[in-house]
Amino acid sequence: MFDDLKALQVIHDGPSLTVRFNAPETGNAISGLLLDELLAVLGALDDHPDIRVLILAAAGDDFCLGGDRAEFPSLISSQEGQAAMRALGNKARRVCDLLATTGVVTIARLHGAVVGAGVGLAVLCDLRAGAENCRFRLPELGLGVPPAWGGIMPRMLYESGAARLRELVLTAENFDARKAAELSILHKVVPEEELDATIDRWTKPLLRRSPAALRTAKAMLNSYAGAHRLGDGTLLDTELLTYAVAAREVSRSPR
Repeated sequence: MFDDLKALQVIHDGPSLTVRFNAPETGNAISGLLLDELLAVLGALDDHPDIRVLILAAAGDDFCLGGDRAEFPSLISSQEGQAAMRALGNKARRVCDLLATTGVVTIARLHGAVVGAGVGLAVLCDLRAGAENCRFRLPELGLGVPPAWGGIMPRMLYESGAARLRELVLTAENFDARKAAELSILHKVVPEEELDATIDRWTKPLLRRSPAALRTAKAMLNSYAGAHRLGDGTLLDTELLTYAVAAREVSRSPR
């Protein structure tokens, strides 16, 4: 299954699917290629009703260093580039929507640096375990752009609370795994060598549950989590990010 992928490694083991970011040379930065491959994998889950648990993991020293900022200047250098930037943003939104709404139980296995969009993808997972060496950051304001990627802000607000998330976004400060657990970004913090055993302790009982009951429970949790929202402001994320990156690049251009 998905043997021709480049940015991801996918391991299908019966009812469990491990999706591993596989670009350690870039710190598993989220590129257009990685988004394309995530879309393919997540979009195919409905064709594999035997899969009940998806584990999101990463190769190398870090889980994810966030969006691939090396792509931004080339994408935004012309009107055609701005259209490409919008397409990339819309692609990120589709990935996040699929990850948030899949009927499969999703588990994030985190280690090393977890930055920006990497934090967002992790928080979209149902269960999240992190190694003690995890370091988190939401750096967008420090980079001159708003935290407008993939429509993840409402989920982060719901999981961590508005006051605490406001501090993380406005200060762009690093925080460790213990702080992430206090903020409900992590459910469990363990030594890195115990991460796999921790994931197994979640996975084994999940695989004994009724598939129909699991999917129904997930649908209920997702529905109740979004019940307070009167409108979806995240539909503006792509335009906000495209405008902000374009403005930043113009300010950096020689006069």
